[in-house]
Amino acid sequence: MSKRFPITISSWTLGDQCTFEERVAAAKNAGYEGIGLRAETYVDALNEGLFDQDILNILDKYDMKVTEVEYIVQWAEEHRSYEQKYKEQMCFHMCELFNVKQINCGLMENYSVEYTAQKLRELCQRAGKYIIGVEPMPYSGIPDVKKGWAVVKAADCDNAKLILDTWHWVRANQPVDISVLADVPADKVVSIQINDVWERPYATTILRDESMHDRLAPGTGIGCTAAFVKMIREKGIEPNAIGVEVISDANLEKGIEYAAKHTYENTKKVLGEAWPEVLN
Repeated sequence: MSKRFPITISSWTLGDQCTFEERVAAAKNAGYEGIGLRAETYVDALNEGLFDQDILNILDKYDMKVTEVEYIVQWAEEHRSYEQKYKEQMCFHMCELFNVKQINCGLMENYSVEYTAQKLRELCQRAGKYIIGVEPMPYSGIPDVKKGWAVVKAADCDNAKLILDTWHWVRANQPVDISVLADVPADKVVSIQINDVWERPYATTILRDESMHDRLAPGTGIGCTAAFVKMIREKGIEPNAIGVEVISDANLEKGIEYAAKHTYENTKKVLGEAWPEVLN
C-alpha cells in the first residue's frame, strides 16, 4: 500500500470497546498502514494504565502509525467548556506525540460564514503548526462543501483546510462530480475519509444516527465510493491520509477483527478500481 497516502482505519470504525493493543493489532492484521485516534480513544489508552511511551512501543511492535487525530468541536462558541478547551489541547499533544500534521474538526452549531471564519482563524492561531481540517457534515452548522470552503477561504489561514468524507458528501445531496470542487484549490483539502451509503437515507431528523451507527464499507452500498475517489484523484488532491471511516454497529457486532478486515478488503477493491497508484 502507499506510504504517500497512508490507508488509515479511522477511530470509529473499530468503536470504543477494545484495548489500544487490540485496536492496533486488528488494523495491522487486516492490512492497514495507520490508525486514527480520537482524543477519547487516546484517553481510554491512558486509562488502561498506559503511558505515552507504552503507546509508542505498541505502535512500534506492530509497525503501525497514528496518521489521523480528531476531533475538536464547539470551537465557535463564545464560552467553551473547560472539557472542550482541554480536549483541544489534548489533540495538539497527540499530534506532537504521533507526528500527525492535521486535526479533524467539526461544528454542529450554525453561525454565519463571517463569524465562523473568525472563530476558525482563532483556532488556527492556537493550533500553530498543525492543520485544522474542517469537515462538512449535512446535519451540522457546516453542512456542505459550499459553506465549508466559504468559511475556510474567509478565515484566510495557511493551516485552515477541508476534510472530505464520502458519506457526508452524498448525504448532503451533492453530486459526486468534480464541478462541486471547482472553486476549491486542491491543496486546501488535507485528507479524505471513505465509506458507502444505503440507497435510502434515514429521516432528516435522525440523519446523524445513520452517520454514527449505519455506514457501509467502501463499494458495498449505492456504489458512490469509487466515483468519489476518482473525483479526488482527478482534482489533484494529495491527502495526508485516506481514512476509512465506516461507523457500523452491524460490523462491530461481529468483532473488531471482522470490522477491520471487511473494511480493508473492500477499500482495496475500490482503490484498485479508482486510484490504483495508491496500492503500489
